[in-house]
Amino acid sequence: MIVCFPKPATRILAILITTAFLSYAGDAAGQSAFSRPADGAVSLAEVLEDITPAVVNIAVTSRAPTNTNPLFNDPYFRRFFELPQMPQQRPRMSAGSGVIVDAAKGYILTNHHVVDGASEIAVTLKDRRRFTAELVGSDKATDIALLRIDATNLTALELGDPGTLRVGDSVVAIGNPFGLGQTVTSGIVSALGRSGLNVEGYEDFIQTDASINPGNSGGALATADGRLVGINTAIIAPAGGNVGIGFAVPIDMASAVMKQLIEHGEVRRGRIGVVIQDLTPDLAEALGVTETHGAVVASVEENSSAAKAGLQAGDIIVAVDERPISGSADLRNRIGLSPAGTEVEVAYMRDGRRQVSAMRAEAESSRQRAAATAVPDRLAGASFEAASGSVLVSNVAPGSPAAQAGLRAGDVILAVNRQPVGSVADLTQALRVARGTIALDLSRDGMRFLLVQR
Repeated sequence: MIVCFPKPATRILAILITTAFLSYAGDAAGQSAFSRPADGAVSLAEVLEDITPAVVNIAVTSRAPTNTNPLFNDPYFRRFFELPQMPQQRPRMSAGSGVIVDAAKGYILTNHHVVDGASEIAVTLKDRRRFTAELVGSDKATDIALLRIDATNLTALELGDPGTLRVGDSVVAIGNPFGLGQTVTSGIVSALGRSGLNVEGYEDFIQTDASINPGNSGGALATADGRLVGINTAIIAPAGGNVGIGFAVPIDMASAVMKQLIEHGEVRRGRIGVVIQDLTPDLAEALGVTETHGAVVASVEENSSAAKAGLQAGDIIVAVDERPISGSADLRNRIGLSPAGTEVEVAYMRDGRRQVSAMRAEAESSRQRAAATAVPDRLAGASFEAASGSVLVSNVAPGSPAAQAGLRAGDVILAVNRQPVGSVADLTQALRVARGTIALDLSRDGMRFLLVQR
């Protein structure tokens, strides 16, 4: 809409109204980031001058395998043709970004995929100082890594609270797109609590339309008043470039990972021994409950913390440590990022009454991790867990082959082509040997039926 002000007096009134509105908007948001120079322009320049020194460029050197004919690896072939020794790997360079979060200790947050497989990591500051970084630890499930450099006169970015973000809040993304050097883009928070990008990961993404391109990974997503609320990590880019859909790991999740990486060099995730699914409107109606958010307990492992605390199948978990739970992914994040051995307070609904139980987060074993994330090719996009002589579908990525086949989170697979499956390994083997059409014997919401996949 275009508004015209034909008279000088009206123009003056319009300017006064606009100035008053900008002043009110800044005060209402509790932010004074938008400066207004003498020419009346609205600018983020002042706050960016303070926070951009905390964002660094990261150059990674890794080793890439050289494509050669397999015969070249045969010692007899090489000797017969007198071939020289050929290198099996060649250096590969890539670029990313990082954020200084502790100036005194030189800690820098970035993405796991930025430094994965790195043989050397170089960090360049905004003032052009260059340092070789030490990899403190990395976590693939959250795509967070922690680096450390030995440097003085560093600037750290103050951490914000992603829990206070609202859709529509102004944010800026700072990073090193395409290796060009430090770049700032602006936008808004487009959505909160996004998940489903990586079914094996722990996800609670902040979505933004601030331009994020390759090389921005590991950079900062900051509020208009200069507080770090996310680590930029992914984009949806059908053509390989930015289309206005970018994602950042909330800084509270990244901070929880960072603490464990500092203490253990890895993330030691907790678990309470429940298999869960989202509380959908249909399921809420079937259970006769009025709750609209939460995670439904599908089954409880014997001798687990949840079993000892009295949780039962059909309970609806609505809060952890007095913080509401939106769904199964949210609960998985909260428990999974609680260090093993810590006590958590779980609130749940049973028969219309709210109950609270304290339980200790157990250490997740490598066997349990493998069982929870093993995904057979025939049902790619689904996560599975062993459950009382059968296999439970714990999660299904939207649009995946598993979703297209008709699988849902909470389904229990009893057999494949009439062959019983009692573990994820049994399911994987059954799908591996199956040819053509497969028939899954399923139990869903108390009903048993066959799901046919061609």
